[in-house]
Amino acid sequence: MIPKPEPFVKPDMIFSVSDAANLLKTVVETAFPIIKIRGELSQITKASSGHIYMTIKDAGAAINAIIWRGTPLPFQLADGLEVIVSGKFTTYPARSNYQIIVSEIEMAGTGAILKMLEERKQKLAREGLFNAERKRALPNFPSVIGIVTSPTGAAFQDICNRLRERFPVKVLLYPATVQGVTAAAEVVAGIEFFNSCKNKPDIIIVARGGGSLEDLLPFSEEIVVRAVAASEIPVVSGVGHEPDWMLIDFAADVRAPTPTGAAEIVVPTKISIIAELENLGHRLTNAHIAKLKNLSAALNVIAVKNPKQLIMERAQRLDDAGRTINMIFQNRLNGARTMLLYADRLPVLLSNKLTSARQSLEHADQMLNSLSYKNVLQRGYAIVRNNNKIISRAADFAKPAKIEFSDGVVEI
Repeated sequence: MIPKPEPFVKPDMIFSVSDAANLLKTVVETAFPIIKIRGELSQITKASSGHIYMTIKDAGAAINAIIWRGTPLPFQLADGLEVIVSGKFTTYPARSNYQIIVSEIEMAGTGAILKMLEERKQKLAREGLFNAERKRALPNFPSVIGIVTSPTGAAFQDICNRLRERFPVKVLLYPATVQGVTAAAEVVAGIEFFNSCKNKPDIIIVARGGGSLEDLLPFSEEIVVRAVAASEIPVVSGVGHEPDWMLIDFAADVRAPTPTGAAEIVVPTKISIIAELENLGHRLTNAHIAKLKNLSAALNVIAVKNPKQLIMERAQRLDDAGRTINMIFQNRLNGARTMLLYADRLPVLLSNKLTSARQSLEHADQMLNSLSYKNVLQRGYAIVRNNNKIISRAADFAKPAKIEFSDGVVEI
């Protein structure tokens, strides 16, 4: 139990409002020169002055908190994030409330960090920063490698040693802290520096050795991920060890399991290059040998003929062409004769056609006469019409009417 302090204000003392407020402020600040509080962030607001106002709360209470402008923030604040804040209690007499002035802030446990990283990952993925189609292939034989890392760390030495062993290239170092509040901004500055160089490196490696999840957090900051995605130069991420995954790994063109692995990815080994050259040499030699064999076989097939034989062959071809022309001419001539014979018989054919047509016409006329209704009228029948409509029933009869007989029409 926290001991209860003894009261020092006497019941008969009378204070002004300002004196009472200032007394309370002094008591609170004296009693809590520094305090650590664990809770969940909410209602985060950044004022135009740069100060950040928020609330830290748990299930039973809530406390106002202020982070003055310029106070280092090791990560991006978000509602619902569980943190531990360090600072001092004070009061704000103008509104009669108390608050904590935050001097340091850290995440409360691995679970909170992982939750924050997952939410940030989903947000950046929705923007397309992790899409596979935007990733670029690394050049096969880079001549200049840009490295963003700490100059005093083991990661830089490991990369340089492995590059010397495999395929010596020119190395450009942008020194950056890889842990702490300023690490993310310095890594971004390094990436932007290499992209702005007149003679740009062929590849950028962002690297640091292993560490705790909290130590590696700068490589999951939004500004780092966006800088990697916006880089015109292919970026290789070599942060941490094989199990470690930071958000920079998803945005980088290639992710290496370690800084040493990054060096192995960006350059080939001298042995592999020599082996490849020897393989290409063997393939080229075999191709030349095969080509020479094919040409030799083609030359052996060609037999040199004497001039007389060549003339006789040409004469034979002329004879064949003459026979072909005669056959074509004879076929054309026979066709012409057939057309002439047909032309001689054409008048007879036309006469027969006309006779047949007349007979068909006469037959049709006879059929028309035999089917005509006037033949029926000649047998004593008549047709009654009303307004040119034939009346077939007595009930439909109406005047005026016309009665047609075989020899004329009577109007009623």
